[in-house]
Amino acid sequence: MAHWRDEYSAALAVRDRKEKTNIAILNAYTQLADRAGRIATGGDSAQSSTPTESQSLPTESKKQPSEKLGSSPQDALAAARVDLSEAQRSRSELQGRLTRTTAELEKVRKRNSQDSRRIGGLEKEVAQLQLRLKDRDEELRGKAKLLDDFQDELASLNLQLNMAEERSNRLQKENQELVDRWMARMGKEAEAMNEASRFS
Repeated sequence: MAHWRDEYSAALAVRDRKEKTNIAILNAYTQLADRAGRIATGGDSAQSSTPTESQSLPTESKKQPSEKLGSSPQDALAAARVDLSEAQRSRSELQGRLTRTTAELEKVRKRNSQDSRRIGGLEKEVAQLQLRLKDRDEELRGKAKLLDDFQDELASLNLQLNMAEERSNRLQKENQELVDRWMARMGKEAEAMNEASRFS
């Protein structure tokens, strides 16, 4: 219930604002029309009352009302012209204000439209950059894991290499010992054979 009343009141307020934008011009033209109507009515009544006054008044008094009537319409006409020029000046001022305000409104709307488009473009760019950053983070996590795995594999290979070198050194040492013992044994056998051959 209250909703349609609010809408109706808002519509009336908008209508009143629109109608009151040119209220000064309307008032000026209304005053001008009233004065023009009073001039026209005053002229007709003056013309209709002139014969009765000419019958009752002497010749000298006839000239005074005619002079008053002659000056009064001119004053009214001059006042009407002043009101008209004032109304035209007011209209020109209002038209100028309307033109400036309309131009400013269009400028603001254009700037607002440009800002809206720029905001939309920046929002898209931000979304793309966030997506790319997320991809880079995932890529970095993957590369960090590969590096950790590689370092673990390298440490394992180094350990195996050290163990293999130790085994190789041990085998070389054992082999050298065997060779030395074999050579010593061969030397003893050769000496024994020489001794045996000398006695024989």
